[in-house]
Amino acid sequence: MTIQISRRQTTPIANAIRFLAMDAVEQANSGHPGMPMGMAEIGVALWHRHLRHNPANPHWPDRDRFILSNGHGSMLLYALLHLTGYDLPIDELKQFRQLHSKTPGHPEVGITPGVETTTGPLGQGLANAVGMALAESLLATEFNRPEATIVDHHTYAFVGDGCLMEGISHEVCSLAGTLGLSKLVVLYDDNGISIDGHVEHWFGDDTPKRFEAYGWHVAPGVDGHDIDAIDAAIRAAKASGKPSLICCRTTIGHGSPQMAGTHGIHGAPLGKDEIAATRESLGWPHVPFELPREVYEAWDARDKGRQLEDAWNTRFGAYRAAYPELAAAFERRMRGELPANWPDAAAAIIADAVGKGETIATRKASQQVIEGLAAALPELLGGSADLTGSNLTNWKAATPVRASAEGLRGGNYVNYGVREFGMSAAINGIALHGGYIPFGGTFLTFSDYSRNALRVAALMKARSIFVFTHDSIGLGEDGPTHQSIEHVASLRMIPQFDVWRPADTVESAVAWTQSIERQGPSALIFSRQNLPFHARSDAQIAAIARGGYVLIDWNEDIPARKVILLATGSEVGLATAAVEALQQVGVGARVVSMPSTTVFDRQDADWRERVLPRGVARVAIEMGVSDFWRKYVGLEGGVVGIDTFGESAPAGALFKHFGFTVDNVVKTVKAVLD
Repeated sequence: MTIQISRRQTTPIANAIRFLAMDAVEQANSGHPGMPMGMAEIGVALWHRHLRHNPANPHWPDRDRFILSNGHGSMLLYALLHLTGYDLPIDELKQFRQLHSKTPGHPEVGITPGVETTTGPLGQGLANAVGMALAESLLATEFNRPEATIVDHHTYAFVGDGCLMEGISHEVCSLAGTLGLSKLVVLYDDNGISIDGHVEHWFGDDTPKRFEAYGWHVAPGVDGHDIDAIDAAIRAAKASGKPSLICCRTTIGHGSPQMAGTHGIHGAPLGKDEIAATRESLGWPHVPFELPREVYEAWDARDKGRQLEDAWNTRFGAYRAAYPELAAAFERRMRGELPANWPDAAAAIIADAVGKGETIATRKASQQVIEGLAAALPELLGGSADLTGSNLTNWKAATPVRASAEGLRGGNYVNYGVREFGMSAAINGIALHGGYIPFGGTFLTFSDYSRNALRVAALMKARSIFVFTHDSIGLGEDGPTHQSIEHVASLRMIPQFDVWRPADTVESAVAWTQSIERQGPSALIFSRQNLPFHARSDAQIAAIARGGYVLIDWNEDIPARKVILLATGSEVGLATAAVEALQQVGVGARVVSMPSTTVFDRQDADWRERVLPRGVARVAIEMGVSDFWRKYVGLEGGVVGIDTFGESAPAGALFKHFGFTVDNVVKTVKAVLD
């Protein structure tokens, strides 16, 4: 039996989605059935008629990307993946929301085959989609040739009212319109319901006009339960030459006799009686998790997917013959591998910093490293949230990404505008798409704006690099609104997130090269003010990559009480300056530079004991909250830190006011020892 999908048909192919979602949520006694039930026909229109993908190879480079931004409706995605032939058997759907299953409560990249990004925090999936569409466009500009197209895919996103209420949606959709990301198609589940009820009382925007103002193509008022109407809207969107929003009017929980159209079906099981009534209403006689053979046959995308990828492989073979170097570079970059000469390039970047021995701000040191990185890594894609001249995230050969009448003009530097959250989430999308190693800069204090994107980057192990400058009271007169006190400590608390706060040019070079090599996110934190250069042995230079190492050791020729001074960033200079003063009062000091506590904590116990031997008094020095350092110095140790907000004054006056002086370090050490 061959199933024909016709106008407004809700059975059986769309209903397969509905009942898989209902039954999985019911079995888990947890989840969100309303959205999958309401978006079933939208799923059919896109996945059955438009989405170019190969279930046998979820990583085919030229596949369309699909993002479920309203990730609470994850059973919609799991149903689609299962039905189309991904490695997601029915037993995994039966384990929805259970420990160690491939069907967690919200989609997670790396857990479920075919899931492109981790979603759930509303709006971020949409921002990831913008990043992916940007990556596709830039790769197409870089690698396609008039007679050979190897990058030509769309990015599709499903979004709900909540995604469009979130402020991040304004940030990234404005940017997408300005850049003219024509391969981005967003399908909006306009059901008028959120957890609290009917959204008209708190979300009265004219959404079509809003997106028209962004420069998008908009299809308003599309019947979200009419497969043919949705199909036509998608075709028009793809032909529009603009990013597109398709507003699909749907009924949440469509098919449920008693609960459809109510907020009660948003985030709770329907219950056995209502599911039975829905089965009767929709004429679905099958027991839970049982689907007829003809439904599976209608959905199975494996043969079509294989044909699509085979055709692309044929084109890519011809491309490789005509452009062997470009083809090799494309394949390497999509695999996420660094160039073969990367170790030599990284060593040269570090050696250059050692050789120059400069006393400069680490933000300037970072810029000098970026010059070397850009020369070695064509995949480097930089940017800033409207602070390029302050973050120093550009380089001499940086080319800004710009829109043009012919489409997006390629480049390697994105001006994200004042959109810290949007920038960070878009960077995650770029990293997940593949082909680029993206980074973006802003002031450290504005990391708060982008906090959740940083957390999700860590959850996904995305290769995203976040550059934060103006890292402390050292930025001076801008005052406490811009002076970071708690930020470094809070970033260090994010699991799987590396945080670097280098002390000089050499540590900045190592921090950058380690972040490039890492398969996961990193934060690079740099100073506004100049910092002194520290001479090191080759062994010490190598040890920087371990996150914490001995920069200055005790002078064993001078009998003295001992203390370990731990410091990061600009405060390493203060620690080294205090060594002689401490010797004059009979105290021998070891200076431990800890540019990355997160990396240091991963080292073996032997290394940590060698750097921080037990039984020796410790004092930490950092221009931030003191509590963080208790994990290293204990309650009996000392911390020269700041547990208030800053002040507006020149940096030198602030250092003295807050006790970042040699005299106060000596005083703190003596208090610990005495």
